[in-house]
Amino acid sequence: MRLLLDESLPRRLARQLSGAQVDTVFDRGWSGRKNGDLLGAAQSDYDVFVTADQNLQYQQNLRGFEIGVVVLAGRTNRLDDLLVLVPELLEACRTVSHGEVCVIRAGTASAED
Repeated sequence: MRLLLDESLPRRLARQLSGAQVDTVFDRGWSGRKNGDLLGAAQSDYDVFVTADQNLQYQQNLRGFEIGVVVLAGRTNRLDDLLVLVPELLEACRTVSHGEVCVIRAGTASAED
């Protein structure tokens, strides 16, 4: 499973995602790219794009991309607040389909087309 973490998430989160190949937007040199451009670039190398941007699904037609999206909706974007979501994040990354969005909130996960 190949994951790309958005720049809206702490880079240290990557270390918590064992069992996955994880890169960050920053590491790829893609910081500052607009969402559509970023997803277009990422879809050939990654299975899932992980972000904290809860508006992404409303701003982009994700069905046109060959990548799944998981949105982390923690209390904040700080690592401590996101760590409780890691088990659900890993499960969502295994099951989200291309063009689909899964939103992870503490205690809940929901898939949306």
